[in-house]
Amino acid sequence: MTLMKLTKSQLLQAYRRMQTIRMFEERLHKEFATGEIPGFVHLYAGEETAAVGVCEHLTDADHIGSTHRGHGHCIAKGCDVMAMMKEIYGKRDGLCAGKGGSMHIADLSKGMLGANGIVGGGPPLACGAALTAKTNKTNGLAVAFFGDGGFNQGTTLESMNFARVHDLPVLFVLEDNGYAETTSSDWSIGGGDPVRRAEGFGIPGIRVDGHDFFAVYAAAKEAVEAIRSGSGPQFIHIEFTRYYGHFEGDAMTYRPPGEVKEERAFLDCLKFFRARVTQGGILTGEQLDEIDDEVEALISTAVAGAKAAPLPVEADLTTNVYLNY
Repeated sequence: MTLMKLTKSQLLQAYRRMQTIRMFEERLHKEFATGEIPGFVHLYAGEETAAVGVCEHLTDADHIGSTHRGHGHCIAKGCDVMAMMKEIYGKRDGLCAGKGGSMHIADLSKGMLGANGIVGGGPPLACGAALTAKTNKTNGLAVAFFGDGGFNQGTTLESMNFARVHDLPVLFVLEDNGYAETTSSDWSIGGGDPVRRAEGFGIPGIRVDGHDFFAVYAAAKEAVEAIRSGSGPQFIHIEFTRYYGHFEGDAMTYRPPGEVKEERAFLDCLKFFRARVTQGGILTGEQLDEIDDEVEALISTAVAGAKAAPLPVEADLTTNVYLNY
C-alpha cells in the first residue's frame, strides 16, 4: 500500500490521533489500578488504525455507533480529550456530565452516538442515523463499529439486512481483535469469512490488515466514497489484536503466553506508521517526537484536571432524564 495522496498535515493529524488514543489508554491502564475510576473500563490500545483510518473520512455531520471499547472512536471523531477524561472519572464537567462513564461516553455535537454496554447495540443506532441522513438528503452517512462478538448478534445481522433493503448510507466496520471477550474469532464466526457473510446480505466487503493504517485508510476511503455516491451500505473487516484484556482486571488466561509482547514488538501499527513516513522522507522523526511530547503532556493535564474536577451533586440526578421537544 502506498502513502496515497495524503498531505503532510493529514499524516501528522492521523499520527496525533492514533498516538492520543494509545497514550490515553496506556495512562488509563495505570490510573484504573488506583481504584479512583468508577465502573468498568475496556481499552482500545492496539486497534488505533480502525478508528482513525475510518473517521479521517468523516465530518461532524456524520455519525458513528460505538462499542463498550469506545475511547478510540471518541478521540478519532474529534471529541474533547479533557472532557472525556472527566467523564471516565465520573465528574460533573465530563462529556455526559459524569452520567455515562467509560461505557456510555458520547458527544452528539461530534456525531459520536455513544459507546454502548450492549454487545451489538451500535448497528441499529447507526442505521437510524443513516436513515435520517437519507430522508433529509444531507449526503451524510453513519458508521457502525462492532467487534467479532458483536458480529454474531442478531441486532448486527438485522441491521445489515435493514441497511441493504433500504439502501442506507451506512458503513459496517468489524473490528476483529481475535477474541469475543475470551473466545477466538477463528472458531466463533460461522462460515469463517466475515466478508462472505456481508456479501450474503448483498453488501460489498473487504478484509484489511489492521496493523497497516494506510490499508485501512484506503479501504475506508473507497467505502465512504461509494456510500456518498449512493451505492448503499458497505462492509470492512479489520484484523488486529488488543493489547489489554477484555476489561481492566481480565487475567487473559485464554491467550497464548507472549502473544501481546510479540504483537507490540513486531506488529505495532504506530511503529509501522512511523517507519513508513520517515523512511519515505515524508515526515521526520523529530516531527513525530514533538507530537509524542505534546500528547503526553495533554494526557497528563487531562488526568490531573479530571481528578481535581467536581463530582455531580444530588440535584444533577433529575437533569437530562427526558428530552423536551
